[in-house]
Amino acid sequence: MYQKTVLKNRLRIITVPDNNTQAVTVLLLVKTGSKYEVKETNGISHFLEHMLFKGTKKRPTSTDVAEALDKVGGNYNAFTSEEYTGYFAKVEASHFDLALDWVADIYLNSLLPEKEMKKEKGVIVEEINMYHDNPMMHIVNLWKKLLYGDQPAGWSVAGEKLSVKGITRGELLSYWRRHYTASNSLICVAGNFAGATAKKKIREYFSKLSKGIIPSKPKVIENQKKPNSLIYFKKTDQTHLCLGVRAYNLFHPKRYALELLAVILGGMMSSRLFIEVREKLGLAYYIVTLPESDPDTGFLLTRAGVDNKNVDKAIRAILGEYRKMKEKTVAPAELQKAKDYTKGKMALALEASDALASFYGGQELLENKILSQKQVFREIDKIKPKDILEVAQDIFQPQKLNLALLGPFKDKKIFENLLKEF
Repeated sequence: MYQKTVLKNRLRIITVPDNNTQAVTVLLLVKTGSKYEVKETNGISHFLEHMLFKGTKKRPTSTDVAEALDKVGGNYNAFTSEEYTGYFAKVEASHFDLALDWVADIYLNSLLPEKEMKKEKGVIVEEINMYHDNPMMHIVNLWKKLLYGDQPAGWSVAGEKLSVKGITRGELLSYWRRHYTASNSLICVAGNFAGATAKKKIREYFSKLSKGIIPSKPKVIENQKKPNSLIYFKKTDQTHLCLGVRAYNLFHPKRYALELLAVILGGMMSSRLFIEVREKLGLAYYIVTLPESDPDTGFLLTRAGVDNKNVDKAIRAILGEYRKMKEKTVAPAELQKAKDYTKGKMALALEASDALASFYGGQELLENKILSQKQVFREIDKIKPKDILEVAQDIFQPQKLNLALLGPFKDKKIFENLLKEF
């Protein structure tokens, strides 16, 4: 299904051919994000991502960069997370050469014009304002702040307004040169393309890229000994909350059991929490349970938006379902439904070339190994009801419990007392 090639400078090339599509995606990933930053320049990874769209030697302006792919109806964008930064172009297969040239151009030849930096800082400040004004977005940042505090894992990927405004061009250039190296990057091509030709062309673009040294990041400190909460006061008509527990990282042997547990709890419309909190109690329009596993951190959380007067009822209902998970073994039929749901969703998602590129490229970048779709399915099929019970009993413990809440509340004692009931 895929091939991996490593150039002499240690740049990894992952090719995933699929002749059953008319599209091809070129995805370039760099193993750097907000977890690799220092407080003074928090947000620099995200800022650099923005600046790479501001012009290159070949395409001097941001309009030139955008028009190159607009002219062929391509999809293109970039993203930054705690762990990595990515740039991609998805085009009709005959435009593969253009997509590769575009991705290579912004990665290798961006000008980072100083006159654009001031304007882009304003853009990012407005992006930060947007997150703060959107409770569904802001509550997730508050959740991570609650779990990890004042360390890179707890900082915003977008940065803070003051840190972003203070970033200099020299700091941006230094960060770019230090992190955007061959050994710290990979390029994944997925979709309809000629594999040998693609690899040859990638070599031509990237063979002279400096090997560099893979940067390290500080170890995440987790030292929770009792239930914890963070209450963010905001006058809202609806309270948004994240309620969950610390869990497993990407390399944990029970990672797939955790994912299935999350699906059973709140991953689909027939999940326990959706039925209980929305259908039976009518407390929330949206409620979902999600796991997140990074190389060095992991958690499971339930997100919901509820009427301000019903917050305590919603919290009790969620905790009640958590409690049931660790007290009674899940029925084989319910577990099988979660397995089939997870595999079906993955199969449908991986019909798209950009999803294929992210699936294979992301594994290689973060885990240094790749499982095919069939191999992931086999890992999912191995999970037994007792595995779900063991995970639930391990993670659903009072000292791992956390609640982040955004709404018109100032006194968190009532919520702390609810957590103590668990």
